[in-house]
Order: sequence, then C-alpha cells, then structure tokens
Amino acid sequence: MVAGGFQGELAFKHLDRKGITFCTRTTYDDNAITNAIEIYDSLSGGINFMASNNDCSMREYDTERFQLLNHFQFPWPVNHTSISPDRRLITVVGDHLDALLVDSQNGKTVATAVGHRDYSFASAWHPDGRVFATGNQDKTCRVWDIRNLAMPVATLKGNLGAVRSIRFSSDGQFMIVAEPADFVHVYNAKSNYTERQEMDFFGEISGVSVSPDDECLYIGIWDRTYASLLQYNKRHSYGYLDSYL
Repeated sequence: MVAGGFQGELAFKHLDRKGITFCTRTTYDDNAITNAIEIYDSLSGGINFMASNNDCSMREYDTERFQLLNHFQFPWPVNHTSISPDRRLITVVGDHLDALLVDSQNGKTVATAVGHRDYSFASAWHPDGRVFATGNQDKTCRVWDIRNLAMPVATLKGNLGAVRSIRFSSDGQFMIVAEPADFVHVYNAKSNYTERQEMDFFGEISGVSVSPDDECLYIGIWDRTYASLLQYNKRHSYGYLDSYL
C-alpha cells in the first residue's frame, strides 16, 4: 500500500508486515500535494508506482529498491496519471484543458486529447490498450481511442459535479465513473457506453475500485456523517443448463 500527503510525503507499507517499509518526501516545493498514486506491475516483473503532484511533476518509483526511476515535469499541476497495459504510454491530466499521452521511457508528449472544457482529475486505461478515459470538472467523462484522437468515442455526462475517479473492470466489460458525491455510474463498454447503471446514495466519494475477479465493486465514502465502504456484488443471469455445472 502506498499513501501520499499534503507536503509531498510518500509512505509504502507491505500489508503482511508490521510498520512502514519506506517513506520519503518527494519535494519541498510549496505546492507539494500528492494528488494521486497508481500502482502497477512493471515489465520486468516487479511492482512500480507513479505519484502525481501539484509541483507539476510525475514520479515513478521501484518498490523493490525504493528507487526513483523517472521524474517527468509539466507546465501545470498533475492531478492524475495512468499507464497503458503495455507500459508504453502514460495518460497525464491536470490543471489544463487537454489530456496528454506521453512516452513512459522519456516523458515526451506523443499525442494530445482535446475536448474537455475544464481541468481533469481522473484517467484510466481499458485492458485492450487502445482506449482510455478522462474525467473532468466539466462534469463529463470522455472515452478516447488512441488510433483517432480527433474526437472522443463517447462523452458521458454526470449529474452533480466533476468526475473524480474512473476504473475499468479487468475484463474490459465495464467502466465505473464516480462523481464527487452521491453518484457512481457503471457503463457497459461492450454497448459503446450506451447502457448505464446508476448508483445513488448519500455521501462524499473518496474513490472506487473493482476486485481482481470483477465480482465486487467498492465505493469509499468519506463523509463525516455517512463514512463507510460500500460493496456491490455483480449479479449473474444463469440459464437452465447452468444448474448442471
């Protein structure tokens, strides 16, 4: 588990061990807030993570040696980053209207997704590696295909406010989109995002996550009154012959 703080702190902990394994301060910049952390498997077989910071930087770390692997800088605060399944591209969004696709090895911008009208706070990649999504303060989640970034594949509007969290299921069938409070939307990617299930509840949303087997959806509620962790289980439609299995 990796946690970030308001002063650029990073703390890493093995869940099966006592105490903090490693901690550091990434920057002493006045704008040092760690906005997001993305943990992923590296191509070498280890586990890496990326930290997005308000000091206009994205940093990549190796959790085996706790070594800084890459430090990419941008002209604006970085609110979220996500890496493609093949580990070649990184989606970078922040205090800017456009989303960037950058080379994961050198940090150079290789493409730009233009269409949002405000700053972005979330991004996620579809498991196929061709599609990614961005969430913005303009109350939309936009789905993009890297083969044609001239216009989004879909523009999905929220009810209340900015899109703060996006997740794809590991099988690529569903995309989960969270607003800042009260609403989480589950879109069917196979229907080109035209089918949607909306979850309505009370409380500020801290984030969403899907279990590795795609059977459970978790929603974090950080509201002082309704603080909780919600779990939704996938509902299956079984046919007559399934009773024999």
